[in-house]
Amino acid sequence: QVQLVESGGGLVQPGGSLRLSCVGSGIIFSAYSMGWYRQTPGKQRELVAVISSGGSTHYAIFVKGRFTISRDNAKNTVYLQMNSLKPEDTAVYYCNTDLNFRSGSEAYWGQGTQVTVSS
Repeated sequence: QVQLVESGGGLVQPGGSLRLSCVGSGIIFSAYSMGWYRQTPGKQRELVAVISSGGSTHYAIFVKGRFTISRDNAKNTVYLQMNSLKPEDTAVYYCNTDLNFRSGSEAYWGQGTQVTVSS
């Protein structure tokens, strides 16, 4: 059974930083492109950042230069370092395989971690 567990969210002031972690189990982590996605009430889930199995990265334009995605396959973990946070970054953040996101699959989505950026 595949499980992805996100952590590291919280309340932070504008301009602050957070580091999110996603630990996977039951999955050959290193075989997949992994991504971070976010969702706010009433909106569809959107891509934030993706990292390929080889380490290539891709970012949404609205986080480029502020967020950094990385992975540690030995620990089955993908990270999202978020700097210069803005109120519009407030959302629930999820990780998943990029394949599942792009195919619209409901597989593997966890509870997410809430990020709130507010003064």
